Amino acid sequence: MSAFWQSRRVLLTGGGGFLGGYLREQLEILEPEALFAPRSAALDLRDARAVAEFLRESRPSLIIHAAAVVGGIGANRAHPGRFFYENALIGIQLIEAARLAGVEKFVCLGTVCAYPKSTPIPFHEDDLWNGYPEATNAPYGLAKKMLLVQLQAYRQEYGFNGVYLLPANLYGPRDHFDLETSHVIPAMIRKFAEAGGSTVRLWGDGTPTREFLYVEDAAAGILDAAERYDSSDPVNLGSGLEMTIGALADQIGAAMGYRGRFVWDASKPNGQPRRALEVSRARERFGWTAKVSFDEGLQHTIRWWKENRT
Repeated sequence: MSAFWQSRRVLLTGGGGFLGGYLREQLEILEPEALFAPRSAALDLRDARAVAEFLRESRPSLIIHAAAVVGGIGANRAHPGRFFYENALIGIQLIEAARLAGVEKFVCLGTVCAYPKSTPIPFHEDDLWNGYPEATNAPYGLAKKMLLVQLQAYRQEYGFNGVYLLPANLYGPRDHFDLETSHVIPAMIRKFAEAGGSTVRLWGDGTPTREFLYVEDAAAGILDAAERYDSSDPVNLGSGLEMTIGALADQIGAAMGYRGRFVWDASKPNGQPRRALEVSRARERFGWTAKVSFDEGLQHTIRWWKENRT
């Protein structure tokens, strides 16, 4: 195991979530000196006193902040206030508590939703401030982007080593398949699985594009950055593959053996018109690239759903 990890006491927030579960498993393989991954019942990140006390007792040298209040377009539209307040609050308080506790390094997960609505393709990290995010997820995206501002300000004033990463849309086994809160891939898988031969109604018109990153690749990239990246510059984590939502529906339908038809509900929002990330900075700065192809990752995801959908 790497000497870096053997000497680290790691606090992972969001360890009970989709991405957090994979981070926890990969961290366990790396065998850090200590690993703390408290669930929300044990550590409420909204409670500043509880956070400060936990840091005093656990003494982490590295924090990976993966906790977030997240959801698809529908959830963002239904809860813009909650998504802004809670994501900003837990991040701002945790970064400040980490600074006061003398934490050596803080790895913060941002969101592709932070990018402006009309960003040139592919999204480059230098374009983050060239406009306002797409309206349906702007409160969430801006709350997360403020953590980048905080980390850069803290590095400048206090020498605090904060790293900020921007993952593409994640997918994979163990994702959330609740139709009210899930993202597009698990939502489509469930809709096609439960439709039988009937018509499936999908949001928007199918023209927007997205980039998807397999969750195990994302976890590996985050841990590579934790070990080998020490700069204030934000870094994209993505696969480099852009596809339309219409093409995604065709591929998932075919992989599911769906024999019905689907129609697009143009009364529902499309979200951001296009999303695709420029991913060379991660490769150049800390040697990370995505390894799992979309076809392979989708098959893993569908297989897991079929085996665990009850």
